[in-house]
Amino acid sequence: MDVIEMHREAGTEFVRQVEAVKPDQWTAPTPCADWDVRALVNHVVGEERWVVPLLAGRTIADVGDTLDGDLLGDDPAAAATRAAAEAQAATAEAVPVVHLSYGDEDTTEYLRQLVADLLIHGWDLAVAIGSTPHMHPEVVDEVAAWFEQRETMYRDGGAIAARVPNGPDPAARLLGAFGRDASWTARGA
Repeated sequence: MDVIEMHREAGTEFVRQVEAVKPDQWTAPTPCADWDVRALVNHVVGEERWVVPLLAGRTIADVGDTLDGDLLGDDPAAAATRAAAEAQAATAEAVPVVHLSYGDEDTTEYLRQLVADLLIHGWDLAVAIGSTPHMHPEVVDEVAAWFEQRETMYRDGGAIAARVPNGPDPAARLLGAFGRDASWTARGA
C-alpha cells in the first residue's frame, strides 16, 4: 500500500470515528491524558489542515497562526470531513519537499508521519467514545516498520510515552510502541 493510500485509509477511519461522537462525549477523557475528545479531534483536524499549504510548498511562516485555536466550530464532524478531503486532494499534486518546523523533509516521510498520527489518534478516539476501533492491518504493518527506526527519537523528544507491553497482536504492539495501553477504556481513566 503506498503512502497516499495509507493516508486516505487512516483519514477516512478517523472521520468515521468523529462522526460517531455523541454530543455528551466531547469532554470525555482520551488515552492522551492532556486531551479530551474535542481537543484530540481538534489536533488531528489541525494536522490535516496543515497538509494543504505544506504540500503546496508553503512554509510555517507563510501560514502563520491561521490554523491555531478551535478548528472545529459548531460542527466537528463536518470540519473533520472537510479537512480530510482537502488533505487527501492535496496529496495528488504535492511538492517533493515540505518545510516543517525542524527543517525540510521529504514529502513521503511527512505523509508517513501523518498516517501514524491518524492511525494512533483514530484508535484513541474510538476507545474514548466506546466505539470499535479499526486499524487496517496493512497500514499497521507499514507504520510499525516505519516507526521502528523512529521510536527512540519520538520518545526522547517527548512526543510519546514509555513503551507499553501489549502482547502479540500487531496493532496492540504498535499501540504499545506509541505508549498506549491497548486495554485502555474511558471507564478506567
